[in-house]
Parts: sequence; C-alpha cells; structure tokens
Amino acid sequence: MDRKFWLERWEQKRIGFHEPGVNAHLQAFWPRLVLPASTKVFVPLCGKSSDLLWLRAQGHEVLGVEWSPVAVRDFFSENGLEPRRRRAGAFEEWSSDGVTLWCGDFFDLVPADLDGVGAVYDRASLIALPTSTREAYANQMVRVLPPVVPMLLITLEYDQSQMQGPPFAVHEPEVRALYEPHRGVRLLYELDVLDDSPRFRARGLTQLHEKVYGLEPRTDGG
Repeated sequence: MDRKFWLERWEQKRIGFHEPGVNAHLQAFWPRLVLPASTKVFVPLCGKSSDLLWLRAQGHEVLGVEWSPVAVRDFFSENGLEPRRRRAGAFEEWSSDGVTLWCGDFFDLVPADLDGVGAVYDRASLIALPTSTREAYANQMVRVLPPVVPMLLITLEYDQSQMQGPPFAVHEPEVRALYEPHRGVRLLYELDVLDDSPRFRARGLTQLHEKVYGLEPRTDGG
C-alpha cells in the first residue's frame, strides 16, 4: 500500500475514511495541549478534513500535507475558498485564509519545511498506514519536527484478523514503541465505539476502540 493506493481512492471517491464533521476528540482534547492561539499546527495526510477549519477558527495557522490533488482541490472548493497556488520545494502549495495545504509526498518533507510549527494533530494519518510503513512514518515525524513540539494522536484498536485495513489497528504498545524514545506518551481517553460504527461491524469487527494520546516533550532527557 503506497501513495498510488491513496491517489486512486480519492480519484474513485472511495473515501469512507473521510469524516465529514469536526472530530469530537479534537474539540475535547486539543485544549489539553495548552497552546497559544498563534501556534502553527501541522496536520499530516490531512485529506479534506473539516478539522483544518476548526483549528483555524481557534486562531491557529494550519499547514497540512496531502498526497491527493483531488483532496486538496475539494477542500478549497467545498469550503468556498479561493486558494493561491505556487511551488514550495517538492510540493504544490495551496493556501487561503490561514490554511495552507502542500500537495505532495509526506516523506519528501525536510526540517526547514516545518519551521515554526508548534503542534501536530494526527487523526487519520498513522492509522492510514500499514505496519510496514508506520515505523518510517514515525521516524520521519521525529526527524522533521523539533522535540519540543507536542502532538495529539488518535488511533483505532481492533482485531486486525477480523478486518483488513485501512484504517489499520495501531495498538498502544506500538504507539509507545514508535514515540516513547522521543516523547512522553500519555493516554488521554479510550472508548469502545463499535455500536456507533455500523460500517465496521458490517466488515466483521466485534470490538473497536478509539484511543486519544497526548505526545509531549520529554522531561527526563530522553
């Protein structure tokens, strides 16, 4: 599963993973990061998420990275925004009213690209990737971000033998293995959401847990 897979999903409008409203966990737990309103927020593999607009409404400058030009185009057109477009290194930049989306490959990012970023929001990025890619993804996040940048991470846990991803199951031990060498990992919330997710029950799941993590700067020198 690679960039081509996601490009085809967007082109074919097979985007059941897209959440049309603002994520409730973002609204509930973003204040836990205690960020100044002026903080620049990075949203990896952002799609056309309404969460981008919610973050902007809190006063944040928002930078998203997305593989699919369809998703980027739809974000601006569906929200009535007229983007300015230009080249930005390896990316095509679309921006309007404090929201900037870079269309291109997340793995092409370099530290200078995220200069000034003060927080990260990951709802559908880590869980969009198979096991074989997640370590490289987490390593890239660590490489391009200063260690002082906090993150809000949302994952799903289920029996992967019952359903083929995406979204993929990313269990807490894996989250800790990926990020604890670099950041403190704090579990903020956990809920069995299967009763509210009939499409996942229809795919064979008998249990589905959402977990919300705060990934914080290490205070122990790690």
